[in-house]
Order: sequence, then structure tokens, then C-alpha cells
Amino acid sequence: MNHHFFIWLRLALRGSVVLCMVMCGLACGAQTLNDKVLNRPYADLRRWHLGFSLGVHEQDISITHNGFVTDNGEQWFLEQPSFSPGFCVNGLIDLRLNHLFNLRFTPGMYFGNRDITMREYNTGTELRQNVKSALVVLPLDVKFSGFRYRNSRPYITAGIMPTFNVTKQKGDYLRTKPMDFYLTTGFGCDFYLPYFKLIPEVKFCFGLTDIIDHDRPDLEDEPDKIKITKSIKKAISQMVVLTFYFE
Repeated sequence: MNHHFFIWLRLALRGSVVLCMVMCGLACGAQTLNDKVLNRPYADLRRWHLGFSLGVHEQDISITHNGFVTDNGEQWFLEQPSFSPGFCVNGLIDLRLNHLFNLRFTPGMYFGNRDITMREYNTGTELRQNVKSALVVLPLDVKFSGFRYRNSRPYITAGIMPTFNVTKQKGDYLRTKPMDFYLTTGFGCDFYLPYFKLIPEVKFCFGLTDIIDHDRPDLEDEPDKIKITKSIKKAISQMVVLTFYFE
């Protein structure tokens, strides 16, 4: 297991801990306010549900190098040493399949960035780039819910998420492709409040494609920049997302 795996694991644990704290707080608060009233008892019998969500996410990138050496002997390695939280907003269209399964479509926008450090192996020279992204996301998930207990109901999800990066990128060391594709899995809990459901959720997103654009005609006359792209074999994106749905 490399250093990158432990960074990703730390992100996953951080999101899980935050969600568990939120869920425990909401559950304790609801029980303290009223332990006997069953809020929205027929909400889960509706065929369709609509809603929206607000949340935060952190983007990670797993870079595989190819050992490229420039004509003057330089060899560059890249990493993402730190993480910056991004913002996300989604709509929600939920279709009830039966009493345990729902199909959810949650189109939205993810705004975030990655701070990439580029280091030359022999001299230790460092370059940096902030890779910004504005992603149009189209997640489609199957939601498997447990049985309702009073005013809460836990669940897990699995699905797919195509993304489209609409950020304009020109002349940078690195440029990402406009489209990516993720497999997702997550968990959360429905909390039934008097007028709506509040649903905190943690989702883990695993990219399937190389997100680096290796075709860079805009850098043909800039060898000091194109050498960075030439040093990368592939780069896979990953994300941890913490969202709060209002349904």
C-alpha cells in the first residue's frame, strides 16, 4: 500500500465520521423533541419524490508516471499533497421501485480544485498548478433502504456518474479532458421531519478513465510546459462527497 492509498483512506474516513456525527446528532435531537410522533408516515409510499441537495466534496487524483526524461536529463514527478473542499449543488428525482429500492437521478454542479505539485527528481525544483474544475454531474443511483425506525431510515447506494468539465483551460502545464465517468457507492439516512425529509449522505466516487489531455498542440512551442504532460502515463480521479438532501 502506497502513501496515496492512505491519503484516500483518510478522506473516506473523514467523510464517514462527519456523517455519523450528523446522523447521531439529528437522531438524538429528534428523539429529545418527540419520541412518539411519527412524522410523514406515508412519505415513502409516493411513486415520485423531488428535492435538492447542498454539500461539499474533496477531489483526489492518482497519477501514474511513465519515466519520461527530457533531452537535458530532467525527470518530473507529480502529486497532490493537500486537499481543498469544493461546493456542490444537485437536484433530486426519486422513483420508488418497491418498499426497499428506489432509483435516484441527481443532476447538478460540482465546483472544486486540485493543487498539483510538480517536482524534478534530480534538482528538487518545484512547480505548482491549481487545477480548477466546474463539473456538470449526472449521477444515477440505486438506493437500498433498511426498515424505518421511528423517524429515521438508513440506506446504502450504488451507481454511476458521468461528468462534464465546463472550465476553460488554456496554456497550463496540465489540462484535463472534458468528460469523465465514475462508479459510486455511499450511505446515508433519511430523517423524517414534520414538513420534509433531511437526508445526510456520504458518497465515494471512483473514476474509470484517464482525465489528462495528452494531446496538447497549444504547447508545441513551449517545451518547458509540455514536458509535464509527457511525464504522465495516466491520472485517475476520485472524490469523497458529503451532501444534505431536502426532500
